[in-house]
Amino acid sequence: MIADDDPGIVDAVEMLLEFEGYEVTSTVDGTTVLEMKKNLPDLLLLDIWMSGEDGRDICKKFKESELTKDIPVIMISASRDVRESAIAAGANDFLAKPFEMDELLKKVEQFTQKQNVA
Repeated sequence: MIADDDPGIVDAVEMLLEFEGYEVTSTVDGTTVLEMKKNLPDLLLLDIWMSGEDGRDICKKFKESELTKDIPVIMISASRDVRESAIAAGANDFLAKPFEMDELLKKVEQFTQKQNVA
């Protein structure tokens, strides 16, 4: 699942992952991530600066939930100096924008073991 408030990034990443064989869902609204109860993703790509919500807060709540705590989260941000705060919020990894698509694919594959679901 991709959660980013920039529709251009969502579209580009979604197309790339689908081309690689992953089943992808997306949202531009951070609260959608916290409201998930079924059809949970195998991986969450989460932007740190979501409209009206801090992705780190979303990540903390996501990791505190029994239902979603074991789902890997890769946080993404245009700000490179927030890596430590992303990891402190519970993220499994961090990716700075702009990122190379190959780098994104390596991280996704690392956490999904190529299960074809992201």
